[in-house]
Amino acid sequence: MRRGGPGWAKWLRILIPALLIVAWLVGAGQGGPLFSKVSEVAVNDQTLYLPESADATAVQEQLGSFLGEDAIPAIIVWSSPDALTDADFTAINEALTAITDINHVLETSPVIPSEDGLAAQAFVALDSSVLPGETVPELRDVLAETPNDLTVQVTGPAGFTADLSASFAGIDGLLLLVALGVVLVILIIVYRSPMLPFIVLATSLFALCTALLLVWWLAKWEILLLSSQTQGILFILVIGAATDYSLLYVARYRETLREHESKWDATWAALRGTWEPVLASGGTVIAGLLMLLFSDLKTNSTLGPVAAIGIVFSMLAALTLLPALLFWAGRAAFWPRRAKFDASWSAEDEAIHGNGFWPRLARWVQRAPRAIWISTTIILAVLAAFSLQLKAEGVPASEFVLGESEARDGQAALGEHFPGGSGSPAYVIVPEAELQQTATALLGLEGISSVAVTASDSAAGTAPVTEDGIQAFGPPGTPAPAPTVVDGKVLLQATLTDAADSDAAQATVIEIREQLPESLVGGVTATALDTNTTSVNDRNLIIPLVLLVITLILMLLLRSIVAPLLLVVTTVLSFGTAMGVAALLFNYVFDFPGADPSVPLYGFVFLVALGIDYNIFLMTRVREESLVHGTREGVQRGLAVTGGVITSAGIVLAATFAALAVLPIMFLAQLAFIVAFGVLLDTFIVRSLLVPALVTDIGRKVWWPSKLAVGEE
Repeated sequence: MRRGGPGWAKWLRILIPALLIVAWLVGAGQGGPLFSKVSEVAVNDQTLYLPESADATAVQEQLGSFLGEDAIPAIIVWSSPDALTDADFTAINEALTAITDINHVLETSPVIPSEDGLAAQAFVALDSSVLPGETVPELRDVLAETPNDLTVQVTGPAGFTADLSASFAGIDGLLLLVALGVVLVILIIVYRSPMLPFIVLATSLFALCTALLLVWWLAKWEILLLSSQTQGILFILVIGAATDYSLLYVARYRETLREHESKWDATWAALRGTWEPVLASGGTVIAGLLMLLFSDLKTNSTLGPVAAIGIVFSMLAALTLLPALLFWAGRAAFWPRRAKFDASWSAEDEAIHGNGFWPRLARWVQRAPRAIWISTTIILAVLAAFSLQLKAEGVPASEFVLGESEARDGQAALGEHFPGGSGSPAYVIVPEAELQQTATALLGLEGISSVAVTASDSAAGTAPVTEDGIQAFGPPGTPAPAPTVVDGKVLLQATLTDAADSDAAQATVIEIREQLPESLVGGVTATALDTNTTSVNDRNLIIPLVLLVITLILMLLLRSIVAPLLLVVTTVLSFGTAMGVAALLFNYVFDFPGADPSVPLYGFVFLVALGIDYNIFLMTRVREESLVHGTREGVQRGLAVTGGVITSAGIVLAATFAALAVLPIMFLAQLAFIVAFGVLLDTFIVRSLLVPALVTDIGRKVWWPSKLAVGEE
């Protein structure tokens, strides 16, 4: 047994861990304060994440030329069960006057009463350079003082964005505390040690702080786009992945402390047994995430590198900071169950001949592998069939926020008393010569309530357009306003009869584009439509790419073709089962209106990439044991030795992703369930039963075409 050797002086053994710890302290110290500053670099404007080729993007880029100041609209709705009186309108106008004193309010429209006399609305243009989450709350505070017991609500694009921002408000506080708290409880239960859980948790937290440092500056320099959604996923992914990799190292270090008397020798032995599976599993996750760069939708393409950076720092922390901390702590880290040195002790012998749960399970798999994998596959396949019921064509913006939403309530009031699309028109850019022809075609569509043309010399900023032409405001004989012309084009604003975020409104936008193929159509509804369409296309492209890349990596790692294909197929089956169960719960238990098209994509990327992790942890150990003991006994030994640590890692990862559900955002709640359930399914069923049973039944041929596939079992 090597005991350090003369080449490693004692001072160097102290200096190297100390330098590593100090380096991570500096990185975390710089990154930690940025948690409260992420909003400075986060961008949540949906149009900025659309591909350059989308119509909505082209329209958004030209709106400023037509409308003047770059603004985001808010809609104020006043309503009452009784007809509004003159006193009510006086109070409403006074409230509008008070609003103009608020910073970043650019202008307000006149009050528009509803035909039923029970409501009124006004449009407010807010400076888009300031987040609606900062301006809308102040707007609501001022409006709350409106007298006469009127119900007043702020809705429209600015209102929905403000409500969404408020829901994300706990992302760097509540979410982080819940995730860290859950992980700490699990680690205490797993290790039953007062020191070790905090060492592992510190490793994860330092990895997150340092990753955030790099991501924050890349967003600051506008190299990456960072959204609140991406931020939340980054937090969860780093905590979960860093803890998983740390658990693997801790398990190896406990083994090597039993086999080596010297802490230094034990540290190097643990690193030799850990670095390959950690780098392989982390590299697989990174490769899968980077496939998102092929996405046209920037919410996907920007998540890829941000999450990949998080995985890189998770691996680095688990392979540098954690070994340094545990070398410093030594056997005391495991107190009160110290890992005592025993020259005759063997982890594999203890596992295979022990009476614990995992040795007994490994022996059971050996006795009936075929019955186990066939019955397991049938059950998973039946549940996976329900994935066809998942409604992932998109959900209205009003459903993004779970729980209370003033913007959603205001949208409902707006639809009750006004055309549903009031305040969020479809913008149609056409040549000036085609203005009347286009307006007439729009008015002929069932989903269009009215049409106006942008006119800078009109007091309202627009002029209504009928089949008889542009209409004038004022007494008869008043000349009609001239439309605003930019590069020979005009901007028509078509008010939809349905709510801007409804399926019916999207159908109207599709009809407009079919009827007017030469026009550019944008606006809130068109943006949502283009986002959903692009997301579906991305999903169909990226899922095969992820499968291909992960399969190739596994072939290189395991030096085999059969084993990687088996692992990928079982992981995909696990994903399908998770989606099937999710479809049943989303449709019949939680009663969700549907799911965003990116939910299956994100679920696939995380489940397949992370699910493969556990199979890598298992199969690298199985291959290591198979080289000495043969494939069937290698499976038994590998499952018995890795069972406990991989299960703990799976529970930690599932718990951290489940923490996303504390934020009242439908997308994150759905992703939290799919990934958490899928990870647990993969941990307890696929990796514990299905894969070991299949490999045992196939035998040495699973390693084909490597040398392990040849010879006696």
